Amino acid sequence: MTAKTALFVSLGLVGAVFLAVWAAALRETSASERVAPTLYETFVGAITNFFDTLGIGSYATTTTLYRARKTIDDRLLPGTLTIGHTIPTFAEAYIFIDQVAVEPTTLVSMIAAATAGAVLGAPVVASFSRRKVQIGMGLALLAVCGILVWRQIGLPEDGAKIGLSGAALAVAVVASFVLGALMTIGVGLYAPALVVVSLLGMNPKAGFPIMMGSCAFLQALASIPFIRKKAYAPGAAAGLSLGGLPAVLVAAFIVKSLPLYWVKWLVAVVVVYTAAMMLRAARRGDSRGAGDRRENPA
Repeated sequence: MTAKTALFVSLGLVGAVFLAVWAAALRETSASERVAPTLYETFVGAITNFFDTLGIGSYATTTTLYRARKTIDDRLLPGTLTIGHTIPTFAEAYIFIDQVAVEPTTLVSMIAAATAGAVLGAPVVASFSRRKVQIGMGLALLAVCGILVWRQIGLPEDGAKIGLSGAALAVAVVASFVLGALMTIGVGLYAPALVVVSLLGMNPKAGFPIMMGSCAFLQALASIPFIRKKAYAPGAAAGLSLGGLPAVLVAAFIVKSLPLYWVKWLVAVVVVYTAAMMLRAARRGDSRGAGDRRENPA
C-alpha cells in the first residue's frame, strides 16, 4: 500500500468516526436547539470555503462574517469553526493529495504532527470561558494578519523541493505540531503552513496537500471534545458544511485559480478590525456580537 493510499484509507476511517459522532449529537440536540442552518450561515460556508480552497484560509474570514452579523456567541467560535469546516476540508484533502506531488515522508510526518497538536489542544480550548476565547482569538487573528502581510511582501522566491529531510524535516514537524495546537483556538493553519514550507525551500504548491491533509485529520479528531462539551453552534456549523462542500468543488475543478493579491490585502485589513473588536469585547467583559446566549461553562 502506498503512502497516498494509506492516507486516503485513514481519512475515510477518521471521517466516518467524525460523521457518526456529529450525527448522533445533532439528533440529540435537535429536540432542544436549532440545528438547521440559516441562509446566511450557509452563505458564510460557501464563500469562506471557496477562498479556503484557493489558499486564503477560512477561520479568520468566518470569524469576521459571523461577528459582522452577531451570528453566534464568541465562546462557541473555536468549536463551530473546527466542526463546521471539517467536511469541506476533507474534500480539499482528497483533491490536493491526489493531484499535487509531495514526498511521502514529509507529507505524513507533518500531517501526523499537526494532528497530535490539535488532539492535545482541543479539550483545553473546549472548556474556555467566553473571555478566554475572545482574548485567544483576538491575539490569534492578529498573528494571522501578520503572516498574511508577510506572505504578501516578505517571503523568499518559490523553492523547487517537494520534500524535506534531516534538520529541515525536524523543524517542519515541530512547527506543524505547534500550528495544530494553535488551530483549536482559531489560528488557521493554512497561512502559517505555507510560510513554513516556503522558508524551508519547498514549492508552496507542495504545501497545499500538507495543510489540507493536516486540517482534515486534526479537525475531525479535535471536533469530538467540542461536540461532547456542546461548545459549538450546531446550526452555524451545519451551514459551514452544507455551503462549503459544493464551494470547494467549484473552486478546485472549475475556477482553479484567481488573482488574489488585493483580496488578501482586504482580508488582512478586515482581520485586524475583527481582532480589535474581539479584544475590546474581552476587555469590557461583554458578549456583544454574539447571537447564541448560552451561559459560559467556566
